[in-house]
Amino acid sequence: MSLILDNGGYTIKAGFAKSSPHLIPNCITRTKTERRRSFIGTQIEDCKDLSGLYYMLPFQRGYLVNWDTQRQIWDYVFGNEVLKVKPTETNLVFTEPLFNFASIQEALNEIFFEEYNFKSMMRATAPALAAYEYCNYVQKNPCCVVVDSGYSFTHIVPFYKGKAILEATLRVEVGGKLLTNHLKEITSYRQLHVLDETYVINQVKEDVCYVSTDLYKDMRLAKQRGSANTILQEYVLPNFSHIRKGYVKNPGDKPSDYFDEQILRLGNERFSVPEVLFHPSDIGIQQMGLPEAIIHSVSLTPKEMHHQFFANIVLTGGNAQFSGYKERMIEEVRKLIPDLFTLFIYLPEDPVTFAWTGASHWRNNKDFNNTMSKVTAEEYKEYGHYLCHERFVTNLAFSKQ
Repeated sequence: MSLILDNGGYTIKAGFAKSSPHLIPNCITRTKTERRRSFIGTQIEDCKDLSGLYYMLPFQRGYLVNWDTQRQIWDYVFGNEVLKVKPTETNLVFTEPLFNFASIQEALNEIFFEEYNFKSMMRATAPALAAYEYCNYVQKNPCCVVVDSGYSFTHIVPFYKGKAILEATLRVEVGGKLLTNHLKEITSYRQLHVLDETYVINQVKEDVCYVSTDLYKDMRLAKQRGSANTILQEYVLPNFSHIRKGYVKNPGDKPSDYFDEQILRLGNERFSVPEVLFHPSDIGIQQMGLPEAIIHSVSLTPKEMHHQFFANIVLTGGNAQFSGYKERMIEEVRKLIPDLFTLFIYLPEDPVTFAWTGASHWRNNKDFNNTMSKVTAEEYKEYGHYLCHERFVTNLAFSKQ
């Protein structure tokens, strides 16, 4: 039996191979009204008042630093409430960030082998697993560039024959957390103080924000008044009594029966927040936007491979779910590359679980048991961290042959 644990900074994607993943918030939360109780992962659904949540996060700036919090979440995931894992009978496939610190890697080895006692373990990065899925099940191509835009940051990673070209790998310090915080600050300055409402504003971001494919046109529309302004949307905030989840209020909707209804009016915020992915300098981050970073990453690879990389770009991660994200990326990258190059950008049906699916396919490969990329409990006891360091490298080659 094999367990795949895609341990993201915002969401854990966990499930057994040949099944579907469970999506579990990677956090422990407490509320103002129930301070004595902690809500782990999906237990947040049982919370009656989601305003002013206090978050305890295992990850900071993309790396696992709060081990006590993470252990509690793993105990919840492995326990009877979610997966009912028997570690001594289970092979673990675990994702870690690119360029993970050696101290964190050693701690992972100790926890999974010495505390949980898993039968075997294999560590890989989410972009590597996404590249495996794309190159073996989507396009059957040895080359691809994975643009993994998640909670803490965005990585652009070129792959050739399953191996990451690390010298061409780039990191942009923009992720979903930054976008949510930016929306909180804008909204607090313009309308309503929501700096403590991370949960609610993250929901607002997911419901109404989009990537503009014509920025100047949308800016002109956002300045209009009345019905001419097709950008403006009214968002009804939850009050956690009779309105459990916020929603967009359409112009034709009948008036609400509730006198305490709070409404956010969202205009240019809808597209200006995701615009940070393409122009980080708008909020003072002196880095390239994602299209420029893709071009620069490919430029660091051998010149004869450029046409193959531009023809195989894969978009993954939670930010890839923004409406218009793929279309804008095509438009921006097309402007920056020669006309003779074919451009193909692939957006999976579910970019959040794409790496998990790649791990599931790879784990079900009949040659998995012969691979030298995993370490068994017996091998760990004999060779320790040295063997893990030898086998768990970020540029593992995945092959179906």
